[in-house]
Amino acid sequence: MDRSLILAVLLLVLGNNVVILSDSLIKLLDGFEAPFQFVLFRQLSATLILLPVILYFRRPLLPKNLRWHATRAHIFLIGTVFMVVSLTTLPLATANAIFYAAPLITVVFARLLFKERVTIISLVTAALGMVGVMVILNPTGANIFALAALVVATTLALNNLLIKKLPTQHGIIDTLYLTNLLGIPTALILALIEFAPFDWNVLLIAVGSSLFSMIYAATCVYAYRAADSNQVTSAEYTGLLGAVFFGVVFFAEQPDMRFYIGSMLIVVPLTVLTTMNSRSKTPSNEA
Repeated sequence: MDRSLILAVLLLVLGNNVVILSDSLIKLLDGFEAPFQFVLFRQLSATLILLPVILYFRRPLLPKNLRWHATRAHIFLIGTVFMVVSLTTLPLATANAIFYAAPLITVVFARLLFKERVTIISLVTAALGMVGVMVILNPTGANIFALAALVVATTLALNNLLIKKLPTQHGIIDTLYLTNLLGIPTALILALIEFAPFDWNVLLIAVGSSLFSMIYAATCVYAYRAADSNQVTSAEYTGLLGAVFFGVVFFAEQPDMRFYIGSMLIVVPLTVLTTMNSRSKTPSNEA
């Protein structure tokens, strides 16, 4: 195996488990009733973390052609609000298992909204994954907070697809910066309407959450540039193991059998699909 590929896989494993630390910090807000304040703090801190990088590389602070950046920023904002709701009400592993439905939803939206060609194997993978989500959701339990996690997965899928609409001259750092910056005015309005008292603990958790998320984003940038996505995507699902570990050790959670069955239905088909795509591309790469 190529050294760069090994490093890419290791970095994705690291990144996906580091981002669980972000989720764990958000879970510390258990019982928190001011999600808009947290979202505002998180977007402000992420923007300030990225600002020195933007200045160092002499990127424009507010470039042109921002329509799709603004759209993604507000989808991201909605997703973050529902992420706070789901992580503070659901077991850590359960919420993350549903978040991992994003690639499956991406396949469906790619076909419905962008008329992309989708293979039978991709559709079967998406179908099995959605069955897995339903097993975890347990519809008979009518858990509205589990639906909040599904909204998060949907926003992730939409933003993944909308990347294709962004100007090609805007790089990864520009995109991360603008996604947080352009959502701040709306987050500020929502926080003012919410009118929650200022809380230093919430600010510190938001800063920590942003920092861990930026580390994850950086590992993704390196990994997906160093190797084909079909070769490394399956490494992303190791984050689910991290979610189980942190949930059991730090939050005394005990995932039930539904969680394990549903997670297998999500992760295994995606891993098989990734492996098949990788093998199908190997001959052309060697030719």
